[in-house]
Amino acid sequence: MDILVISSLDALCRQQACEAAAAAHPGSVVVVQDLLDEGLVIRRTVDAAGRRDRTETILEHSCLSCAVRLDLVPAVGELLAANARPIIIGLPPALPAATAIAALNRGLGRPALVGSVILACAPDAMEDHLWDAHTLFESGFTPAPGDERTPGEFMVGELDFADTILPAQPDIMPAHPAGQERGLHLVQALAPHAHIAAAGADLRRGRFHYGASAARCEPGTAPAQAGRARPGAASPFTTVVHRLDRELHPGRFRLALGTLAAGCCVLRGQFNVASAPGCRITLQGIGPRVWLENAGAWPSDSPGAAAGVPATAPDSFIAATGEDLDPAEISRLLKDCELTDRELAAGHRLPDPFGLTPAT
Repeated sequence: MDILVISSLDALCRQQACEAAAAAHPGSVVVVQDLLDEGLVIRRTVDAAGRRDRTETILEHSCLSCAVRLDLVPAVGELLAANARPIIIGLPPALPAATAIAALNRGLGRPALVGSVILACAPDAMEDHLWDAHTLFESGFTPAPGDERTPGEFMVGELDFADTILPAQPDIMPAHPAGQERGLHLVQALAPHAHIAAAGADLRRGRFHYGASAARCEPGTAPAQAGRARPGAASPFTTVVHRLDRELHPGRFRLALGTLAAGCCVLRGQFNVASAPGCRITLQGIGPRVWLENAGAWPSDSPGAAAGVPATAPDSFIAATGEDLDPAEISRLLKDCELTDRELAAGHRLPDPFGLTPAT
C-alpha cells in the first residue's frame, strides 16, 4: 500500500501522529499540509533521507477541498512517480479523509492505494468536541468562514470512516488519566469497527477498505456491532438500537426526540413518519445538533417501500449512543411514538412538523 492518510481536528495531534507513523514505517516520506488565513497553503515534506522542503501557495479563497486538489494531489503524484513509498499524508485540520481520497483518486487518474486511514485525536477532548455547538470556523479549527460543520460532525464522520484511531495528547495540555480512559471508552463506543492503536508501532497498513468505510458514513446506516471491550473498568457508554415496527406519529416523535437527544451524544436511524408516507427518513444527531432528512423512497426490496405500509425490522431503527442508557426506557419512549391500531385504520395524513414533505 502506497499511502497512509492522517486526519485530525488540530495540528498538534496530527503532528504527533505523523511522527509516530514515520517511526513505524522507516523510509517513508511525510507530507503535511496546512491551510491558513487568506488562502495561504503551506506544504512541508520530509523525505526518507531526512531532507526537508517547504512550499507556499496562495489560493483565491480559503477552501480545504481546493487546497487538496490544487496543491496536495499534484505533490503526491510527483512523489509516486518518483517511486517514493510509503507516503504519509498529514491532512489540514478538519479536512475529511474521504474528501482527500476522492481528490487523489480523481487527480491521480487511478484509485489511490491507501493502506490506512488514521484519525489522530485527544480522547479526553472527545466529549467537548461532540457537544460544541459552534462551527469549525467559530471554534478556530478552520479559516473558512463558510464551513458550517461543528467539531462533533467532523469527529463522528472521521470515526465512521477511519480504520484506525491513534490517541494523541498535545504537550500544552497534560492528559488526565481518568479523562483519557473515559474518552477511549467513548471512542470505542462510537467506532467499534476501528483499531485503537496503542502507539506508533501498532500502526499497520492494509486495514483500509474504501467500500466499507464509505458504507459506514451513509445516512441511515446502522452502527457497527460492538467490538472488543477495553480492559479495566466497564465503559459508561453504550449504544442502544431500537427496531421500529410501525410508522411514527410526527407529533409524538417530535416531543420524544428532544428527550432522547438530551441524554445521548450521538443518534442515528432510518424510519417512516406518517406525515411523509412511503419516504425513508434518516436521523442524525451529534451533541446539541439533531436533524432529519427525507431520503426519498425506500429501496424497492424494503418492507418500508410501499406508501402506507408500516416499515418493519430490520429496515427501521433508531440507535442511541450515550452514558448509562436504559434500553427499556428508550424502547418505551419510541414505542409510544408508533401509530396505534386506530390511527393506522383511520389512514389520515398527519401534519408535518419537521418539514420533511417536499414542496409541490
